[in-house]
Amino acid sequence: MSFLIGCHLSSSKGFVAMYQTMVELGGNTFQYFSRNPRGSAKKVFDEADARRFTELMRGDQLASVICHAPYTYNPASAKDHVREFARMAMAEDLEDLKYFDDVLYNFHPGSHVGQGEDKGIELIIELLNDIITDETPGTLLLEGMSGKGSEIGYRFEHLRDIIQGVKRQEIMGVCLDTCHLHEAGYDIVNDLDGVLAEFDRIVGLDRLKAIHLNDSKNKLGAKKDRHEKIGQGELGLDTFSLVINHPKLKHLPFALETPNELPGYAEEIALLKSLRIDE
Repeated sequence: MSFLIGCHLSSSKGFVAMYQTMVELGGNTFQYFSRNPRGSAKKVFDEADARRFTELMRGDQLASVICHAPYTYNPASAKDHVREFARMAMAEDLEDLKYFDDVLYNFHPGSHVGQGEDKGIELIIELLNDIITDETPGTLLLEGMSGKGSEIGYRFEHLRDIIQGVKRQEIMGVCLDTCHLHEAGYDIVNDLDGVLAEFDRIVGLDRLKAIHLNDSKNKLGAKKDRHEKIGQGELGLDTFSLVINHPKLKHLPFALETPNELPGYAEEIALLKSLRIDE
């Protein structure tokens, strides 16, 4: 079974450039932002570049990639104009994905900003049902969150309730983040099997489509979302060895989001490859 490993890359030079960087780093998949992660600007989509990239991926039989929505989207906002921007931008993102094979579109569920979790979940479902059509490509991934502020998605029940409210549930999935799980209070260091059993019972392991690999600067249940380099935080190297080799996880694409530049990502990819046990 191939180890699907990569990291988050800048899309500033296009898809083919990201493909080339991925190969240079020793990876076979990657993640990128659909637009500026801190702003609203979106550059003109280069269809020719996207098609060439897809040809390269097909030729090398590499894994599909993860398109990550920017942090500025808040589908659960109390403000109409903020939700409207999220609706517009996510619809644009999904339209671009038609050029790719089996792409995963990952997004943060949002923050209820004082309205309460139930109301936030209701607004997220409303937005998703508005933008998802019969032609929507790929798989939409709710990212499990750490629980900082008024974030929604730090409990498996939140993810379940959102998915159950979406009309086209067959295109909905989940991306779990090792740092977020730990800081949300799920003890993957001492009880990874128990956490996965709980996820399976509440959401279903068939919904789990990708994993973000991040160590954590904070203790279990801190709810602060502070990523650390692999093996240098509270999770430790042994935990990552368990995660990437777990029989219920090892087939998934893994994306690093650690505080690194490209050389650091290359080192982490090599480190994780050395820990991987394939039959």
